[in-house]
Amino acid sequence: MQYIELKCIVSPAETGNEILIALLSEAGYESFLETEEALFAYIRQDMFDEQALTTLRAACKQCAFTFSCDRQTIADENWNALWESNYEPVLIDNRCYIRAPFHPHRDDVEYEIRIEPKMSFGTAHHPTTMQMIRYLLEEDCSGKTVLDMGTGTGILAILSVLRGAKRVLAIDNDDWAYRNCLENVAENQIQTIETLLGDARSIRQTPYDICLANINRNILLQDMKRYVDALKQQGTLLVSGFYLHPDLTVIQTEAAKHNLVFHSYKEQEGWVAARFVLENK
Repeated sequence: MQYIELKCIVSPAETGNEILIALLSEAGYESFLETEEALFAYIRQDMFDEQALTTLRAACKQCAFTFSCDRQTIADENWNALWESNYEPVLIDNRCYIRAPFHPHRDDVEYEIRIEPKMSFGTAHHPTTMQMIRYLLEEDCSGKTVLDMGTGTGILAILSVLRGAKRVLAIDNDDWAYRNCLENVAENQIQTIETLLGDARSIRQTPYDICLANINRNILLQDMKRYVDALKQQGTLLVSGFYLHPDLTVIQTEAAKHNLVFHSYKEQEGWVAARFVLENK
């Protein structure tokens, strides 16, 4: 599979990068890489729409920033050199250390996860993944069953098992992410994660104690009922991939329609993760 890489020069980058990432995510872009030089965005070649990009560029002017971009086509085998040159390990709350296989091992952390992200989302660099990890570090996963929607690299599924989950179903609708999750599960020597290529329609109806969905606002709203159908009563739903304003209120409103009780949220750089509990199923 080939991807289109956009190299975006954003001005001002301090505020424009985050907004542009959100807008590109809604347009189907799957992965992002922020460097001092530029913001890089990636989309499958068959999903790239030049006219949509032109429309987006015009819309950004109303958001008080502008961007220019160059694009190139990248094949699978060309991706590793790019991310290896920019990828740094991440330590979250001095408890969870996420690294690539070529980074040094650490003995002073509770959890160490080895990730080869390639084109998949979920390296713990983005605030949404960071906040989901922080929630999992607080969640009682012991003996629980977990559903991980939009698993990407599989990082949340892997951490769930390290936190004591007895079984995880990890689902992603992108073939690249599906294959990458399989690789990372094997890299971390996890035996209790099943990975499926599909979407919310692929959820097996065995009830789950915890559902994780780090995707985007539109998909969360679209698939909320399917998540609820897959949860046990008093099950936990952790969601992320959206902004504090106005997205959180919209998510809360939809969740309430399905008897999900809002518990809390975490916020970083405007991005939010939220926790809900299913009552009266």
